Amino acid sequence: MTLVDVQALPDTRGVALDSVGVEGLHYPVLVCDGQGAKRETVAVMRMAVDVARDVKGAHLSRFVEVLHDWREQLSAAGVAGVADDLRRRMGSDRAEVDASFVYFLERRAPVSGAVSFMDYRCGVAATAGPDGSTVRLRAEVPVTSVCPCSKAISDRGAHNQRGRVTIEVQLRDTGGGLWFDELVDIAERSASSPLYALLKRPDERHVTMAAYDNAVFVEDMARNVVVALRDDPRVVAGAVGVVNDESIHNHAAYAKVSWRGPAGAATAP
Repeated sequence: MTLVDVQALPDTRGVALDSVGVEGLHYPVLVCDGQGAKRETVAVMRMAVDVARDVKGAHLSRFVEVLHDWREQLSAAGVAGVADDLRRRMGSDRAEVDASFVYFLERRAPVSGAVSFMDYRCGVAATAGPDGSTVRLRAEVPVTSVCPCSKAISDRGAHNQRGRVTIEVQLRDTGGGLWFDELVDIAERSASSPLYALLKRPDERHVTMAAYDNAVFVEDMARNVVVALRDDPRVVAGAVGVVNDESIHNHAAYAKVSWRGPAGAATAP
């Protein structure tokens, strides 16, 4: 029995589609880490291709087939490979792939050395076309910040809060060279203190005092990230957003900025 391939039939309406695909696909993958190993996680995938004006639709089963073939090599180059493979198998000019997942890093407490894992929400996206591919990374990093104003005007202590530093960068080379470990480190160094899943009493004392000695506004954290990355030859363009869940207000404070080029100045988004 021959089954009709309806999606491959011609379409006569003359409307090309920019993006057709699947989203919200949860899939087990191996994500490369910064030490040359691989970490198991579950990615939430969005995958799409363009559809020509004379083609009825895209073969959705092929999205999962391509992902399954690449599931053990989600690096910057790997995701670029997924997008290009998808584009070729679909006969499309352009393909997009976006993978979001929880990325775990082993952390040691600053005094006791107690080991635990911290989780970070990260993602890698690639666009492939006939002229090549581009890759973008993003990392959302939880941090602690101490308010410089509160510290300056208070007789005792200063208010602090948890915040989130979100860094997005477009890589110059799809082969990578820059990965989540480094983005996490930059975000944490830009804040008053990193967060830890496990702290003993000596660690808690150290973290509290170190954060107090390094008070920063959201503006400071955003600028610190730009300074760390704006001259990096691996980065074509980037953006950073910082949000503080204020401890003495019923609202959040935020700052955002984007920049272009390894030597480009920061510009408004």
